[in-house]
Amino acid sequence: MYPILRQLIFRIDPENAHRLVLNLLRLAGLLPGLNNALQAYFRGPEMPIKVFGQRFKNPVGLAAGYDKDGIGWRGLALLGFGHIELGTVTPEPQPGNARPRLFRLIEDQALINRMGFPGRGAEYLAGSISGRRPADLVIGVNLGKNASTPIESALDDYTILFRRFAGLADYLVINISSPNTWGLLRLQARQALDDLLSGLQKAREYEEKNLGKKIPLLIKLSPDLSDSELEDALDVSIAHMLDGIVATNTTTGRNNLVSRFSRETGGLSGRPLSTRSTEIVRKIHRYTSGKLPVIGVGGVMSAPDAREKLDAGAVLVQVYTGLVYQGPGLVKAILEGF
Repeated sequence: MYPILRQLIFRIDPENAHRLVLNLLRLAGLLPGLNNALQAYFRGPEMPIKVFGQRFKNPVGLAAGYDKDGIGWRGLALLGFGHIELGTVTPEPQPGNARPRLFRLIEDQALINRMGFPGRGAEYLAGSISGRRPADLVIGVNLGKNASTPIESALDDYTILFRRFAGLADYLVINISSPNTWGLLRLQARQALDDLLSGLQKAREYEEKNLGKKIPLLIKLSPDLSDSELEDALDVSIAHMLDGIVATNTTTGRNNLVSRFSRETGGLSGRPLSTRSTEIVRKIHRYTSGKLPVIGVGGVMSAPDAREKLDAGAVLVQVYTGLVYQGPGLVKAILEGF
């Protein structure tokens, strides 16, 4: 049924279609009868795993970027996800980059986005996830800096966000790898990352003492790092006792694409990213001897794709573009296909 529905959705501008789907998911999450029916229909086998001190009912999650403001997460939870990563959220609301900024590369089963972290800001997302939530759902929040904040002051934004969401999220991710915010990728360099994490460690220690709990902290890395750049980032992450790595963000690479939108600037996700992101997962696992848990994301479109990430060393996987192309049954299909 979804292939037919997808044809209709794909006739709508990508960003408008995404907003429509999120609002439908929001309604689904609020209506008790529909809520229960969808949850039963999309429920897959449980495959519990404990990571970052959290129990995940299964290893399949939703990547950041799909629900930046926490609009549809209750509906998304009905699709069987073991975890949902919300954001990227910034301290203050911002419009993001000029439209058009999201493109479907249908022939490549891919997307290109140059969104630039549009969103309603930290207070809106905090309100969206406050209150009751499903007991078996892990919520992560992906943190980013405002475009107007100088890169030299990025720590200020990340600290504000860390403190705001420390008590609301089950884990936090520092996004330093989006290609759509000027200068952000520079934070992956050894010295810049060391300075950033040194500052955040102080906020972490304070909040953990104040809240009386451990706050899992991860960073999200680019698939475009060289081996030496990746090793630098991992050395710093280990030195600061981070809990894990999200690998990877979108790529600026454009190899072997056939879509007419392939020359659009921005980050590429989906099928063409699969091999490279798995390679990064494997390199992280080998370099750290498996001591730094990895969430594998990039081109997970099916159960074999997810299994490939897990076999490479990931402990969890995330989907985004796969959900656009494969539809709401993707999580169940992956779990049943293991």
